[in-house]
Amino acid sequence: MNETVPTSEEIDTLLAEYSHLEGPLLPILHAMQDSFGHIPEAAHRPIAEALNISRAELHGVISFYHDFRENPVGRHVLKICRAEACQAVGGTALAEATLAKLGLDWHGTTINGAVTVEPVYCLGLCACAPAAMLDDRVVGRVDNARMDTLLAEAGA
Repeated sequence: MNETVPTSEEIDTLLAEYSHLEGPLLPILHAMQDSFGHIPEAAHRPIAEALNISRAELHGVISFYHDFRENPVGRHVLKICRAEACQAVGGTALAEATLAKLGLDWHGTTINGAVTVEPVYCLGLCACAPAAMLDDRVVGRVDNARMDTLLAEAGA
């Protein structure tokens, strides 16, 4: 898994870069996640103090937005659409088969650290459902064979 532990200097640098913005919390959280692959616990107190918010408020924002992570993920993130359009054309069976094949539950990471599987609730490819996204690449009309190809590309 990507377990980059930030130094206090790295955290302070990101805070300095974004804290001057109006409404800096979301840009700071995105920057932390882009830099470290997740929003590490070590960054919670400095963020809260820099923005004069409680750690509970910070946790509320992090947990509200599905794309923010508090734990490290694999080298690749596979998101499988769980929205109704994808479910209507086999998305549920595809998701269940993929999780079973990998021996994972949602948000789980393969033993080799290659892939973390996450649910997503619409990728905007309803006409090409079921859809998935491997890292930043959205893929439509995913069946078991195409999912196998995606998993192979990711090293799962």
